[in-house]
Amino acid sequence: MKTLKLGIIGGGLMGREMASALGRWCALVDFPVRVELTAVCDVQEKVRDWFKQIPSVKLFTGDHKELLASSEVDAVYVAVPHHLHESLYLDVLKAGKDLFAEKPFGIDLKAARQIRDTANDLGRFVRCSSELPFLPGAQKAFKYIQSGKLGHILEIRSGFWHASDLDPTKAINWKRQVKFCGEIGVMGDLGMHACHLPFRLGYRPKNVYAQLQKIYHERPDGKGGMAACDTWDNALLHCDVEIPGHPNGTVPMRLETKRLAPGEMNTWFFEVMGTDGGVRYSTKEPKTVWIFERRKEQIWERYDVGMSESSYPVVTGGIFEAGFADCFQQMLAGFAAEWAGETNGRFGCATPDEAVLTHELFAAALVSHQEKRAVVV
Repeated sequence: MKTLKLGIIGGGLMGREMASALGRWCALVDFPVRVELTAVCDVQEKVRDWFKQIPSVKLFTGDHKELLASSEVDAVYVAVPHHLHESLYLDVLKAGKDLFAEKPFGIDLKAARQIRDTANDLGRFVRCSSELPFLPGAQKAFKYIQSGKLGHILEIRSGFWHASDLDPTKAINWKRQVKFCGEIGVMGDLGMHACHLPFRLGYRPKNVYAQLQKIYHERPDGKGGMAACDTWDNALLHCDVEIPGHPNGTVPMRLETKRLAPGEMNTWFFEVMGTDGGVRYSTKEPKTVWIFERRKEQIWERYDVGMSESSYPVVTGGIFEAGFADCFQQMLAGFAAEWAGETNGRFGCATPDEAVLTHELFAAALVSHQEKRAVVV
């Protein structure tokens, strides 16, 4: 069994989630790679202290270069604000380490291309984080579309909604400031979630007409004053997708990313409709996949799915429904399996090319919104 020695740069919310996924690695059945967390870097000592309960971690540091110099690290998971992606990702690659990068893979298109091209030049293995397509329901929907049972595709819709910013008294943080999260705003934060499955199915946008919303222009700064909140809150991206052999040539695809979606809390959804069938999945009903087949009567069939539909088998009973911790572990398993060349055709993490394509789409969307026209991607 191969062993992947993993380091973490950025020990906050997602860094702890990564450690938790490794803590129950034994849940994976006959998995060909053992992953050990060996080093943690965070500038805050109290954050590093949380990881001291994990026996395999030997290096705790506030200097990422010390972690990258360690011979006990093969690959690094980096979870930091977007404006730090390019410099840290390049440091990881130039240190001879492989990279598990958080989305959006840089603050803008230039950064994303630089990261991808450097990885290619140095021959490093790199993948980008996107957990939700690893949910069993999403995998069932994905495989149904791949089966070709939908006939000619009519439309594609995918998105990620939450409502955390509806409260105008919510204090500002780095995700609400352009200097930290980039001009693309909510698209950078949530866009990979909306794009991963469509892109993997070959639905590449030819052009985009974007409708962007910026509702709250300032928020409490946490110090008794107000601070500028200058990022996009919601984004609707209307795209044309070219599908070879399609009688219409192109198919409409709508991608949605929203921080202001009343009643939603991390709702990820995916829907593809065709002349012979259709499929819908949403985390609103996490164990339910809806499938339509063209018959004399118009009927949607509901399928309940459990852990038996996971990409990588687990000891968890097949009838039990999956949660975020499960899809995060499945994503990490996808990274480790592909790193070791052991995927055996199973679903994999977002690639650098897919990450760059999201940035090409978002860059075009900014121009589209400003000029009120469709823009070639």
